[in-house]
Amino acid sequence: MTLRIDISGLPSERLRFAASPLAELTAMLHVLSEPGHHPQLAGWAGDVWAGLRPELAERLREAEFLWCSSQADFLIPARPRPTLVEELDDVDRIDDETYVTAALVTTCGSNRVSFASPSPLTDATARKRALDVAQARGALQEAFAERLLADPAAVRARVRDTLEQCAEAFFDAAWAGITAQLATDLRLKNDLLKRRGIGAALASVSGAVALAPDGDRIIVDKLQDKSTAAHGTGVTFIPSVFGRPHLVVVHTPGWQPVVQYPVAEPGPSEPVPLETVTLRLEALAHPVRLRLLRTLARAPHTTRELAHAWELSPPEVSRHLAVLRRAGLLTARRHGRYVRYTLNLPDLTTLGADLLAAVLR
Repeated sequence: MTLRIDISGLPSERLRFAASPLAELTAMLHVLSEPGHHPQLAGWAGDVWAGLRPELAERLREAEFLWCSSQADFLIPARPRPTLVEELDDVDRIDDETYVTAALVTTCGSNRVSFASPSPLTDATARKRALDVAQARGALQEAFAERLLADPAAVRARVRDTLEQCAEAFFDAAWAGITAQLATDLRLKNDLLKRRGIGAALASVSGAVALAPDGDRIIVDKLQDKSTAAHGTGVTFIPSVFGRPHLVVVHTPGWQPVVQYPVAEPGPSEPVPLETVTLRLEALAHPVRLRLLRTLARAPHTTRELAHAWELSPPEVSRHLAVLRRAGLLTARRHGRYVRYTLNLPDLTTLGADLLAAVLR
C-alpha cells in the first residue's frame, strides 16, 4: 500500500521544507486526544490536561474529530507562515464547501468517504448521507456534523477561537521549546536538497518516503493506495517534534501535497517474551489482517465498516478479527447496537518501535 505523488517536471525549488506552527499545534492536539500513540509524551499530555480550564477542555473534546484519528487538511498548511495567527488567517480564506468537506472526512473517520460532490451544504441527499455516516461513528460525531452543516461560519469561528486559546494555554510555551530543534532539522534537509538532490533529502525524511527510480514520483508507505500530483503547486515537507511516529500526508484532489514528518526516530524497544512475539507476528502475517490493523490504528471500527472499507464480506472480516483478538491485539466494546474494535496499542508496542511506527504512519 503506497501513496504516490507525481512530481514529473517539477523543479527542485518547488519542494519546500518549512516549519508550521499550525501543523505542530495540530500534532499536539492529536497527542492530547490519542496519548496511547505517543507514550514518550504521556507526561506532557497529562500536565496539559491537568492545567486546562474546563471550558477549553470541553471545546477540545467537541472538535477532536478534526485531529484525532486523522487531521483535517486545512490544519496542515501547504504554505507555512511564521506565526499561528497568519496561518489561521489563511484557513479563514478557505471557502465553506472546502472547509466543511475536509472537516466531515475526519469527523466521519475515513478518507475513503467522499463528501465533495454534491455538497452536503446544498444537497439534501448528500447532507443526510453525511449525517448517517457521522451517526455510525458516535453521538458526538453526529452532533458536531449537525452543527457544522447547520452553521459552518459559527463552527469555523469557534474552532479558530479554540485554537487561539490553545496557544495561550500550552502551545506558545511548547513551540518556543522546539523551534531550535525544528530549525536544525530544516537546515539539514535543505542542505541535502541543495547538495545531493531530491532523493537524498527524501531519504532523510523517513524510511517510509522515497524517490521512485524514474525520479518522477515520491513514494510514501501509507494505509492509502492512492495517487496525487504536485504539478503547478509543489510539495511541502513540514518537520514535527510532537507528531512522532506519525507520517501525515495531505493528498486530497485540489489540495497541494504536504508531508508532515517526525524529526527524530523513536528509541530502541525493550525485549519481549519470544512466545508473545511469535503469537502476535503470526497474527499479523496475513496481509488482510495487517490492513485491518492499520485501519483500526486510525480509529475504532465495526466489522461492517471494515468490510465496506476493504470490500470484504463481514464473515471474512470477523474471522480475521478473531485471530487478532486471540493475539491480544484488539479489544471489542459495544456502544448501543454497534460493536467497535479498538487497537491495543500497549501490546502492539511490545513488538518494537519499527512495527509500531509502520502501523501508525
